[in-house]
Amino acid sequence: MIARLRGKVLEAYPNRLIVDVHGVGYEVIVPLSTFDRLHAAEGLEVDLRTHLHIRETAHTLYGFASEEERDVFLMLIDRVSGIGPAIAMAVLSGMPVSRFKSCVVAGDVAELSRIKGLGKKTAERIVLELKDKVGVTDTWQAAAAGQVSASAADAELALIALGYKQVDSRKALRRLLDAEPAATTESLIRGALRALQG
Repeated sequence: MIARLRGKVLEAYPNRLIVDVHGVGYEVIVPLSTFDRLHAAEGLEVDLRTHLHIRETAHTLYGFASEEERDVFLMLIDRVSGIGPAIAMAVLSGMPVSRFKSCVVAGDVAELSRIKGLGKKTAERIVLELKDKVGVTDTWQAAAAGQVSASAADAELALIALGYKQVDSRKALRRLLDAEPAATTESLIRGALRALQG
């Protein structure tokens, strides 16, 4: 599995990049949000969080500027029935992650269905199935209310996306945050994974 990619952009298009990593050119499909955030241009050094999606007919590498974008992508394709990578990328290209989270928490199907390629029924399914997933909207609401730090909320969502229960994830993260309150999202995820697997 390719989880991260750092290299120089050889070719840049709004929905895909060719990234040179030590002489190997990787084609990476990116949402518009990532393209805009990186100001992707030929010759630019980029660091992408990635997901390799494997099907019988193709191996496709998806890239994201942040853990948060990748987590939402994984949550959509893993936890919402009928949502594949193309629709998940349309969601990320159609609105900022923070706005998407707010729409799910508020049940705003109308705004979600304005995203190109996302009909009303699909938007309803996203809201219904993500609201029903234990911990997802609870974590988003806690982060929005300032009850948990953004890095702790992102780490918790990443662990939930990996299939860990919210209660176990939260306990592991709380222990890590007690020891190091200013820990980054990545160090929290690594530490929690060690604790949860140990």
